Amino acid sequence: MKILEKGEEKISFVTEIEDSLANAIRRSSLEIPILAIDEVEFHKNDSVLYDEVLALRLGLLPLKTPKTMTLQEKCSCKGKGCSKCSVQLKLQAKGPCMVYGKDLKGKVEVVYPDMPIVSLGEGQELELIAKARLGKGKEHTKFSPGLIYYRNVPEIEISKECNLCQKCVEACPQKILKRNKDKIELTDRYKCDLCEACVEICKKEGKDAIKIKPGKEIIFFIESFGMIPAKEILVESVKSLKENLKEIKTKLK
Repeated sequence: MKILEKGEEKISFVTEIEDSLANAIRRSSLEIPILAIDEVEFHKNDSVLYDEVLALRLGLLPLKTPKTMTLQEKCSCKGKGCSKCSVQLKLQAKGPCMVYGKDLKGKVEVVYPDMPIVSLGEGQELELIAKARLGKGKEHTKFSPGLIYYRNVPEIEISKECNLCQKCVEACPQKILKRNKDKIELTDRYKCDLCEACVEICKKEGKDAIKIKPGKEIIFFIESFGMIPAKEILVESVKSLKENLKEIKTKLK
């Protein structure tokens, strides 16, 4: 494995694994418990948005997911909703103002406090109580921890038919092709996204000097929405995949 980028919210690395395994890890990210607003009780809503629309916006507001919380179906309260499996957030605002994520008050941190929720005009009021719980992305997209995607590292071959016209160099949107003396070289194959702009321009010029095909290596990307770190998304995805495989093995015995 080769790490290309490593940060709190984004990780990318290169590894040689089958597409099926990469896709299994990607899909397993939907098994990670993530905290999100699931129920909203409105006491006042004079805003231009209907209760349902406002509840949807609140549900998609990223919240930091505490490690101490439990899924409701696994909690000792048996899904009734207690401090172990749910958290309450209150919001009270009076216009004219813009209501932001930071206006939600409770024992949980809003990832992006300056994310706008709704604009209130003169005399308009908004008062609500929101209930957040843990859920999984396979249940609803608001419980998704982030974006996970991958692509093959390309293998590029430039034959002797190349007449060094440099049209392919100019056509590359990533600017990763360059002329080095008597040949065209790829400076960074990890940045190539297989758009084949260089292949198309080469054919247009009457040549067939460039060939691109997916290689054996895969570039894996993880971009967190902020609820949990990108590294944790990868670790928990692999852990979920192992647990599911273990369950299948047990049932087949």
